[in-house]
Amino acid sequence: MNKRQRIVAENELLLDLWQQAREGDSVAFCQLADKQYRTLFNYALNFTSDKEFVKDSIQELLMHIWEKRAGINIQFVTIYFLKALRNQVLQEFRKSNNAYTFLDIENLGYLSDFENAETQIEQNEAVTENQIRVRNALDVLPKRQKEAVFLKYYEGLENEQIADLMQVNRQSVANLLFKAISTLKSQLPILQYLIAACSCFF
Repeated sequence: MNKRQRIVAENELLLDLWQQAREGDSVAFCQLADKQYRTLFNYALNFTSDKEFVKDSIQELLMHIWEKRAGINIQFVTIYFLKALRNQVLQEFRKSNNAYTFLDIENLGYLSDFENAETQIEQNEAVTENQIRVRNALDVLPKRQKEAVFLKYYEGLENEQIADLMQVNRQSVANLLFKAISTLKSQLPILQYLIAACSCFF
């Protein structure tokens, strides 16, 4: 099973849990939330280093989704949860007297930049020398390029899905990915082999 097939299979599993949750199965919803939590947590850390705030925001989001589940239609679970969290975080910042404490004001309209995309590299596997090099290379990418790389290669989203999540057009996504991969290739020759292996996702 290739990566694309695994992504489709994973979404089918998540959709099955979601359908059970919509029918009132709280156990299925807890399983769904557990599968999404790490991605949501890492995503929210882009906006603030306050982990308690992040936990509270995710908990509030999950409670809201559970309460409104009957009226929510989802096709791609991860995309829906990420977009919902982005809206939740933005709403919380707007209500806060310190709304700009945590945010890069220049990117306020794009609450979807990943400061912690590199943490996905370390998930469920030991940190190797090559992984550290990749992580360091990701650190120097502009925020929007880093986000595009994260969504493309770690979340496995299609360009159209990335465009929807980042609130840009498809060509902008292609441009961000091209610039990011060009930069990474120049810094990490070994990455050329990794990119070649993932070329089917362009």
